[in-house]
Amino acid sequence: MATFLTHPLIPLAMAAGLGRVQVTKRLLAAGMVASILPDADVLAFYFRIPYDHPFGHRGFSHSIFFAFLVGLAGFAAARAFGTTRAVASFFLFVSTVSHGLLDALTNGGLGIAFFAPFDNTRYFLPWQVIEASPLTSSRFLSARGWAVIQSELRWVWLPVIALSMLLLALRLGMIRLRKLTPSPPGRG
Repeated sequence: MATFLTHPLIPLAMAAGLGRVQVTKRLLAAGMVASILPDADVLAFYFRIPYDHPFGHRGFSHSIFFAFLVGLAGFAAARAFGTTRAVASFFLFVSTVSHGLLDALTNGGLGIAFFAPFDNTRYFLPWQVIEASPLTSSRFLSARGWAVIQSELRWVWLPVIALSMLLLALRLGMIRLRKLTPSPPGRG
């Protein structure tokens, strides 16, 4: 799996591109939680649920359907987030589904059950370029953990920050362009 440091990068980058008018602080916070939420399934280990079980690690909570349910929760809570239903549901859906996509780029584990609960087949993306993060803090704070961080910096952080800066520049450019464009004369 990708680390808990990397998953929130996706909603942060989307917020930079969309701006505060669309993505309020409350929605951004919810998106960051949603990006990490699928890994709550590690609790399954404590209940002796096998890794490859539909509700095991990288199972249902990493699925597109689960992300859809989180998006529906965003739709229902849009007013509390201070944004539109469309923005809240889309933002939380993408924040959640990005978790499984990042994990499917790792080189460890059994893959992601993208289509659970309808199909428990586990998948990886064709490019498994991210080192899988250790599940224990002691291993994370070791040379292995440092290798994972370096991998994520190269394959996730740099591209996402570059894309975020591009989206921010485009958004700011559009704002400036609107200010420079004269309004059409009235029909008086």
